[in-house]
Amino acid sequence: MGASAVHRYDSSALGLANSDTSEQPLEIPPADTQTAALSKRKPSENTKYAAQTLVIGGIAGCTAKTVVAPLDRVKILFQTHNTKFARYAETHFGLFKASAAIYREYGVRGLYQGHSMQLARIFPYAAIKYMSYEQLKVMLGKRINDRHVRNFLAGSLCGIISVAVSYPLDMIRVRMAYITPSAGAPAQRVRAVAKMIYNEPAYRFGLMNFFRGFPLSLMGIVPYGGVSFLMHEYFTSVARTKYAGIATIQPSQTPAKDRRRKTPELKAWAELTAGGLSGMFAQTASYPFELVRRQMQIAGVHNPSKRAKATQVIRSVWSKSGLRGFYVGLTIGYVKVVPMFAVSFYTYEKLKAIFDLD
Repeated sequence: MGASAVHRYDSSALGLANSDTSEQPLEIPPADTQTAALSKRKPSENTKYAAQTLVIGGIAGCTAKTVVAPLDRVKILFQTHNTKFARYAETHFGLFKASAAIYREYGVRGLYQGHSMQLARIFPYAAIKYMSYEQLKVMLGKRINDRHVRNFLAGSLCGIISVAVSYPLDMIRVRMAYITPSAGAPAQRVRAVAKMIYNEPAYRFGLMNFFRGFPLSLMGIVPYGGVSFLMHEYFTSVARTKYAGIATIQPSQTPAKDRRRKTPELKAWAELTAGGLSGMFAQTASYPFELVRRQMQIAGVHNPSKRAKATQVIRSVWSKSGLRGFYVGLTIGYVKVVPMFAVSFYTYEKLKAIFDLD
């Protein structure tokens, strides 16, 4: 369901007779039902709701990232043209060949290199993203009538907030995923990598090294966050209206305690599909920004004093590969992002339903 669309429903609200629900059409209420309900909450209730969505959002993000961690490692190696694995990037089944090569040489730990830092980053990132999206949607609902515009703006703003909080952790995580023994790098410990980044002389103040590519990241998160939530809300709405018969769980199929939902709950396959498609659209819209940012983040590995600028990276990519160069690894991005978004949205919505956060 949409990121804020797990609602309670009952048979009377849907216009269904208690005796026979199989032949009655589902009557879908407006998509903004929960937005209106949240706006009427007392301050104490809204604070509790925000805290709860903060926690389950973090859990959803960590679950999704764990599922796709090996794919994420390979994608970063391809995006940053790691010399040891670059030969796989342009080949058929390069993803699987690179994954197999990592597994043969480093085992399972190699596929999850940098994942501990990923979890440390993704929990606050996902927690803040989902919580702020819920709150922003309510706030914007009082000022913007068009729900599509509202969903896009809320998604973009919550993405900006999340990135600002978690970016230094992402910087460390990318370095840990990129570095291989052939690069002559130090041991892969979080503290060692963080110290290495801090001591790079590219910037006058060491802390600034943790924000390489940050402005570009903010530019990329606007389409990424906005499109992901916009499309997710759209696809779940379509599933509940045009395909309600096959995509929603009918009241007769749900426990009695769950029949007071105002909006039908989507079946697992429908929720996963909506999440996956939203991820595909978001990835396509923002991928060039991500690729340039990744290359800026690893610029100090081989030359600590090098301070890569976005314009330099863009010119370099264009001169080597043209427009196609900005989409290197996009196929892997799809393979990673589709299940990641599917699992993340599905987990989030299910946890909201389990804990009755409607």
